Amino acid sequence: MKFIKFLLVGIFFGIVLVKSEAVSWFRIYEMFRFQSFHMYGIIGSAIAVGVAFLQLSKRSHIKTIQGADLFVPKKDKVITRYIVGGIIFGLGWALIGACPGPMYILLGTGVWSMLIVIAAAIVGTFIYGLLKNKLPH
Repeated sequence: MKFIKFLLVGIFFGIVLVKSEAVSWFRIYEMFRFQSFHMYGIIGSAIAVGVAFLQLSKRSHIKTIQGADLFVPKKDKVITRYIVGGIIFGLGWALIGACPGPMYILLGTGVWSMLIVIAAAIVGTFIYGLLKNKLPH
């Protein structure tokens, strides 16, 4: 019962993404073909709001649920892994037409083919777990 608030936030987030057409394959297709600003506007707005709330929470000394100060670790100097990871993520996003969060939202809207995508994501995560120690991090 204590997780009901997370379920409600997830449902609300799903409704917002569906109504804003952020989970629309056509909108994602337009974005990757640079034909529309719609998705770039949504992503840019999310980044701006995230930065603003992060700065506000740092200045207000807002604590985490565990009572610790909010901490954002510094990025590595080597950015190759971020570039490679971003390319793999972007290719998967372009191929499937959905990033990981909206996969479940699309399943909830009745796009049953997302079951294949979710199963592939789970298998990919499992394979990464097996190979993690052998990969350059």
